[in-house]
Amino acid sequence: MILVTGATGFIGRALIRQLFETGRQVRVLIRPSRRSPRLPKGVPVEVAVVSLADDKAIQTALKDVDTIIHLAGSESQGRDAKLSAVDMRGTQNLSRAAAEAGVKRMIYISHLGASRSSGFPVFKAKGIAEEHIRRSGVPFTIIRTSLVFGPEDHFTTSLARLLQMSPFFFPFPSGERTVIQPLWVEDLASVIMWSLNNENTLNQTYEIGGSEYFTTRQTLEIIMQVTHRPHLLFELHPVLLRALIVTLETFVPNYPASSFWLDYVSISRTCPVDNLPDAFGLMPARFAYRLDYLKRTPWYAEFWDRAIKRISETTGKVLESIRTFHL
Repeated sequence: MILVTGATGFIGRALIRQLFETGRQVRVLIRPSRRSPRLPKGVPVEVAVVSLADDKAIQTALKDVDTIIHLAGSESQGRDAKLSAVDMRGTQNLSRAAAEAGVKRMIYISHLGASRSSGFPVFKAKGIAEEHIRRSGVPFTIIRTSLVFGPEDHFTTSLARLLQMSPFFFPFPSGERTVIQPLWVEDLASVIMWSLNNENTLNQTYEIGGSEYFTTRQTLEIIMQVTHRPHLLFELHPVLLRALIVTLETFVPNYPASSFWLDYVSISRTCPVDNLPDAFGLMPARFAYRLDYLKRTPWYAEFWDRAIKRISETTGKVLESIRTFHL
């Protein structure tokens, strides 16, 4: 039995489909939420609703599990992210429970640039999570990736939404020295699948990325070309851009970007382009050739639908608080 955390994310959905196609038994660990889990349609999986803070529930979820694929992270939640609770303590709890349950291996998806000493919260959290896994005693495979893209991701999809929302101009962080190396989500899922079948990957850390390097400007130009949304691009100092995004995150429900987005493009997180084919025998997909999904999404309809739902939820909570106070 394979336990997958973070299965409702875009990487998790791609991976679960590949696991199902190869006949693997899969149990997905989903954190408690009022929202229905977004799992791949037509793919039967066993579901365990468990918080990574609940040690006993984790132990129950690990029954008959021999492999864990740990994808769960909180950076996609933007300003509401709980990096300490999910990425660090959650990974510590999971890896400790895995050791006690006799799990045979754990595959963890991390980021290029992950380090306890990083000045960026996301990369620091990933670095600490890696340490917990290495110290657990469970055989591990850590895969550090460059920026992963695919349908409903939090980078290309968010950029396309922002371009749709912006009338004519679009800011991006100043400085052309930052380089992006996009990795197609299906390629990452294939790497995980290959690792499952290869004992040579045990107790190894891999760094992989796509086949091309782009500046932030070049990335935006490709997305504008694919979505037919031309804009005048202008550079804005990262400090000012971060302040702008934090403000919009606060006042605009479900704003497509987050302050963590800037972390991804503030430093060059790359590796040699031949790392992936050398280690896994896979030639990574070209960036521009895999962006068709950006043409199919009704950005405005989806944005306002989510915004209205969030406003309704917030209003309901406020009214309930007022009612309780008066009682």
